[in-house]
Amino acid sequence: MKKINLREQYPDFYSVDTYVEVPDEVADCILECDRREAAYRRRTYYHKAFYSLDRGDGIECDAVFSSVTPWEVYERKLTLAQLHAAISALPDKQAKRLTAYYFLGMSKTEIARAEGVNKSQVTRSIDRALETLKKYLKNL
Repeated sequence: MKKINLREQYPDFYSVDTYVEVPDEVADCILECDRREAAYRRRTYYHKAFYSLDRGDGIECDAVFSSVTPWEVYERKLTLAQLHAAISALPDKQAKRLTAYYFLGMSKTEIARAEGVNKSQVTRSIDRALETLKKYLKNL
């Protein structure tokens, strides 16, 4: 019987070290799986692979790098133009806060701190901006 640490195997579920005794075969299997995962990570890093290296037929590569039709390019461009027009129709503060939250990835607390206002004001402003955008885009 060998002891394994469940925190090493499941770091998302165990925040403290929890040791369990398991049969030697199970411990060897876990060790072998860890070694294979580490080898796979090294291989993907070395080959700069963004898809699985397990198959040689290229199906993963085709799934990752799909070609876009001209219609899809046009549709995306049109959608982006409509979105930019809708955002530009918003009041200045709402547009700035919406852009900072969704496009720049700032939290509402960070936005409030940068503007020197309360977080609830930023939240209400973003919510109002979303409602206005919904109405604007629905009318198109």
